[in-house]
Amino acid sequence: MEYRRLGSSGLQVSLAGLGTNNFGMRLDYERSAAVVEAALEAGINFFDTADIYGGGLSEEYLGRALGSRREEVLIATKFAMPVGEGPFTRGGSRHYIERAVAASLRRLGTDYIDVYQMHQPDAETPIEETLEALTDLVRRGVVRYIGHSNFSGWQIANADWASRTRGLARFVSAQNEWSLLQRGVEAEVMPACREFGLGQLPFFPLASGFLTGKYRRGEPLPAGTRLAAWQQAMPARIDALTAEANFDTLEALERYAGERGRSILDLALSWLASDGAVSSVIAGATKAEQIEANVASTLAWRLSAEEFAEVDAILSGG
Repeated sequence: MEYRRLGSSGLQVSLAGLGTNNFGMRLDYERSAAVVEAALEAGINFFDTADIYGGGLSEEYLGRALGSRREEVLIATKFAMPVGEGPFTRGGSRHYIERAVAASLRRLGTDYIDVYQMHQPDAETPIEETLEALTDLVRRGVVRYIGHSNFSGWQIANADWASRTRGLARFVSAQNEWSLLQRGVEAEVMPACREFGLGQLPFFPLASGFLTGKYRRGEPLPAGTRLAAWQQAMPARIDALTAEANFDTLEALERYAGERGRSILDLALSWLASDGAVSSVIAGATKAEQIEANVASTLAWRLSAEEFAEVDAILSGG
């Protein structure tokens, strides 16, 4: 396993991380525990969860599965997305953060969180209030580092300015959707991450599994896959992912990787891992074999500047 600093912090995280949004939804406790065990055996030390995953079961299952090995790993969880009805069940206010962190600690069965991430911006709460509350948690030892998810470039800059001018804890990580098919972060978010020293933790690096090659043009979605499970609940997202243009891109990328003795999985994960601003690539898994494949592919290939340009040409339709 390769380990990298989380942004400008001194924290060392595994380049291949494990996203646990399947825990409590697609996976019961026994299957979740098997995935955690496989991740530990593969050298993964960075486990990403959230209070909303599985209605809280993801945190609970992760904490139970780690058990006595909790000190060997880094747990990153999130707050701010709605966990219920009413104004006191979401957001970045001091009032809510104190409640949210207590609930996450209880479910995880731990007395501290390594990286506490704001899951989404809160337009109703000044970022200064959120940072002051998070700084108090850091000073109390309840939280070691703080990060955010789904922030835009200007929100990253605004938060960093607030931290610097008020002497508050600084965000050290950013988590955004980023893949060969979803490149929106490259215009503003990634330049902001580099400027302000944030480690990027891309989620959905395989475009919800589309970039594994398991989905084929004109064929039904395979039973048991993520896209098949989402077909009823999120038809618009599935239609967008499985558009003909995406299959054109997928097939072109498969040809490019195959000509170099690589798989599409190697290309998708290594393309992200080859960027120095990426600290850990957050991929989910539902079985041990997927952990092994994801780790191997994340470490498989470091793309050269020429190869980046060639891939960019494919993605641009060249």
